[in-house]
Amino acid sequence: MSFLRLIFNIAWFVTGGFVMGLAWCVAGILACISIIGIPFARSCFVIAQLTFWPFGNDSVNREYIHRESDIGTSVFGTLGNVVWFLCFGLWLALGHIIHAVACFVTIIGIPFGIQHLKLAMLSFAPIGQSVVNTSNTR
Repeated sequence: MSFLRLIFNIAWFVTGGFVMGLAWCVAGILACISIIGIPFARSCFVIAQLTFWPFGNDSVNREYIHRESDIGTSVFGTLGNVVWFLCFGLWLALGHIIHAVACFVTIIGIPFGIQHLKLAMLSFAPIGQSVVNTSNTR
């Protein structure tokens, strides 16, 4: 990890990444209460890791990575994303949007606001997504 990414990740963690990462973990724990929610919980914990340290990582559709469809990128994944949105996605997206607006108020917080908006978009439909490290692709 480059020094600049490390600085951005530390600043991110302090200015809202910790709070939203905990929100993703709480959503994952709530999803684990029922057996049906365990696949949702796995997505929550993966995205919580991305939320804690977003710079240098990105989310990509699994179908793009593996070049074939799986259950998360099929119709069942779409149905799961609808259920996800109704239970958790709306609230997590709202939290990210509130943090993004707070970051956009300051000039120096604009990169953090952009990351919050990316995570808000991801919170609408996380099933079928994978987190990849972008530092190895350049």
